[in-house]
Amino acid sequence: MASFEVSKEAKLRGEEEGCKCTRDGSVDLHGRPAIPERSGKWFAGIIILLNQGLATLAFFGVGVNLVLFLTRVMHQDNADAANSVSKWTGTVYIFSLVGAFLSDSYWGRYKTCAIFQLIFVIGLALLSLATQISLLKPGGCGRGTSPCKPHSSWEMGLFYISIYMVALGNGGYQPNIATFGADQFDQEDPKEGRSKVSFFSYFYLALNLGSLFSNTILGYFEDEGMWALGFWASTASAFAALLLFLGGTKRYRHFRPTGNPLSRFAQVLVAALNKWTEKIPPGEHNLYEAADDRGSDHTANGGARKMLHTQGFKFLDRAAFLTSRDSEQLKQKAYNPWRLCPISQVEEVKCILRLLPIWLCTIIYSVVFTQMASLFVEQGDAMNTNISNFRIPPASMSSFDILSVAFFIFLYRRVVDPLVRRVRKKGSLTELQRMGIGLIIAVAAMLSAGIVECYRLKYAKKDCRHCQGSSSLSIFWQVPQYALIGASEVFMYVGQLEFFNAEAPDGLKSFGSALCMTSISLGNYVSSFLVSIVMKISTVDNMPGWIPGNLNKGHLDRFYFLLAGLTAVDLVIYIACARWYTSMKLEGNYGENNEEEGSGV
Repeated sequence: MASFEVSKEAKLRGEEEGCKCTRDGSVDLHGRPAIPERSGKWFAGIIILLNQGLATLAFFGVGVNLVLFLTRVMHQDNADAANSVSKWTGTVYIFSLVGAFLSDSYWGRYKTCAIFQLIFVIGLALLSLATQISLLKPGGCGRGTSPCKPHSSWEMGLFYISIYMVALGNGGYQPNIATFGADQFDQEDPKEGRSKVSFFSYFYLALNLGSLFSNTILGYFEDEGMWALGFWASTASAFAALLLFLGGTKRYRHFRPTGNPLSRFAQVLVAALNKWTEKIPPGEHNLYEAADDRGSDHTANGGARKMLHTQGFKFLDRAAFLTSRDSEQLKQKAYNPWRLCPISQVEEVKCILRLLPIWLCTIIYSVVFTQMASLFVEQGDAMNTNISNFRIPPASMSSFDILSVAFFIFLYRRVVDPLVRRVRKKGSLTELQRMGIGLIIAVAAMLSAGIVECYRLKYAKKDCRHCQGSSSLSIFWQVPQYALIGASEVFMYVGQLEFFNAEAPDGLKSFGSALCMTSISLGNYVSSFLVSIVMKISTVDNMPGWIPGNLNKGHLDRFYFLLAGLTAVDLVIYIACARWYTSMKLEGNYGENNEEEGSGV
């Protein structure tokens, strides 16, 4: 990595001139070693926290009520609207892989965040304009009892272009902003290292505060038919977030992109296949180590900590096996990365392969999580939403999820974690253990939702034409299922974010965050697939199905119980994968060996 070599030389020059620079390899806007007093730390961190809060408000201002917009304005039935929201939300998180790839490989996190935030703002502006000018016709339509006129093909096209621009912008931005915020703290400095740990907690709090405002205030306006006002407010919030982010440009710390990881992975696989017939002696003394694994062009790790050899996936060790031919080429400086790879590069591939089974086991949980944005809202819309003369927007019930998240974060950090450390000799619960607890709570959430639906049906009017509020059961009976989802998030999603960020190689930190988001993405697609299969099977012989347009004629409770069963099976598989998982071994920047914690159930 020639660009990193330049930064190393610049750092040496800075040390010779007596300036105190960060020790983690971070640089300033001009590629010079970052100076702690002039960059990063909480000044930059607070800007990023505010940016995240405003961007989250903007995103959920659209996403939280999208299922109702599709049914009331775009004339979709409940099942189609739930599928559309699942696919759209899934696409948001698929785009996170695009953002992570561009960030880690070429653009760096700052440039990636800025570009995708701009796309996000443009998408929201188009959506707001289309809604105000053409979609809400006749005037006053968009409420539960006031249907809108059918839309032309160009109006439908503009709507879908705008919401998928929102998906692209938010998806490409999200996996990078948390990691970029953490970049502002030097992990080699003890004080800044503690601040870096605190940053993640504040980051999740900012995310929840932003979504709380959109779920309540904006959700209320949109539920009352003021869709254009809600969407324009989201646009203004996203624009303010972008301006705030750009305003901190001179104070940010940066890490240089490490190059295309796909080529590094391919080199390991090809090199291992090239030595298929080689006999590999036991031990590590015949495995190739670059002269300077942290600065070598061969590893492309740009200042990252060196990864040490681990057992498992021994076939890949062939890529680092030094044959006599390789030794001769190294002496002649005729290095071929498609035949010989440093062991640190091999371990990078092993690390990703070990993460995949854990990642796959998180997808079913995401199926449960995505119900809050679709079926929970439709279920709440068919319940009694009135308190005196005030109508509670069904989507605003997700506020109880947010409050639950805040409460359980406080409870875990202040009560549960200190108690566990006193009782257990091994210290705090590992990330994998917390994720397992999250799956258990998710099963309870689906059972709760199913039981509430059974009672909702008991008190519902079967032959209603407009079934909004058709059951006398209060919408507040949904509080337990939202609260349980919130509690499960604290253990599953917070643990998952920490786990993938800690266990991803140093040159792929944005990819680690993207894995979390891609899990949510696939969960949305699996949810859509399950709804389609369930409706196809349950509508035979002219039956209305489990999730018909009129929920009072269906059996949404059975779908919730199905999800509870699938999550329980997933929990068993997850426990087996977590017991198998082995953490990577790292060498610190000063040569000390350490093994990342986080494995074990």
